[in-house]
Amino acid sequence: MVKVYCYSKCTTCKRALKWLTDNGIEHTVIDIKEEHPDEKALHKYHKMSGLPLRKLFNTSGQLYREMGLSKKLPDMSEDEMLRLLASDGMLVKRPLLVTDDKVLVGFREEDWRKAL
Repeated sequence: MVKVYCYSKCTTCKRALKWLTDNGIEHTVIDIKEEHPDEKALHKYHKMSGLPLRKLFNTSGQLYREMGLSKKLPDMSEDEMLRLLASDGMLVKRPLLVTDDKVLVGFREEDWRKAL
């Protein structure tokens, strides 16, 4: 099963969903703003992604900039970062693709093609 956390106004998310549809990959879309992953899910997704936790942050987002997180994250613990990510879906980099055994953060067609 493929789940994709997206934001409907995000052009990258739209491209990713079109790619999934064009390639005949069944998927469930979850609105990341309304149904964002909780702390436990984010911890699991972080481990599955193999990426540094900071890569799960939407660094180009308005909320990220407003909160001055580029200066705050280096001093935060992993638990603090997970709590912060879980507090608002707009802080999470999207699209966030979740399968039974892998997690992809952001949309890079080549990576998605290899993974799916």
